[in-house]
Amino acid sequence: MIKKILFSTVIVLIAIQFISVEKTNPPVDNTLTLKAPAEVIGVLKQSCFDCHSNETKWPYYSDIAPISFFVATHVKDARTALNFSEWNIIAEDIKIQRIKRGIITVKNEMMPLPSYVVAHEDAKLSKEEKTILITWFENELKVLTGNNKNHLFQVK
Repeated sequence: MIKKILFSTVIVLIAIQFISVEKTNPPVDNTLTLKAPAEVIGVLKQSCFDCHSNETKWPYYSDIAPISFFVATHVKDARTALNFSEWNIIAEDIKIQRIKRGIITVKNEMMPLPSYVVAHEDAKLSKEEKTILITWFENELKVLTGNNKNHLFQVK
């Protein structure tokens, strides 16, 4: 019985390798991308861009099912939530929400995801990198809200 289960599992694992997943990197239009200080862009490229931009570096394991299903879905969902490659076409109210969420997720170490950091240790944010991002997010929020303090506490 154990041999049958093991054999069936191996057959399924082999069969799912033939199911392709969408791994795309749409063209990057530099007029739409986030413009920020070099130190901010550096941190974002190191820790965020693989999921939150059109500049994903697809790792070798993104070709191996079932991991490929997880990676492709995660990148698709992350780009939908926030895509730094399309920053300049995001509506201002959505940008404000995303920046607020960015502050919370960085402060609470919710991003980058622990599952991502396991495979990409260099993506883990240092205390200094967190400060760089949070400071930039807070400054951008002030610019977008015209320094209106009421916006700071209306996280959606």
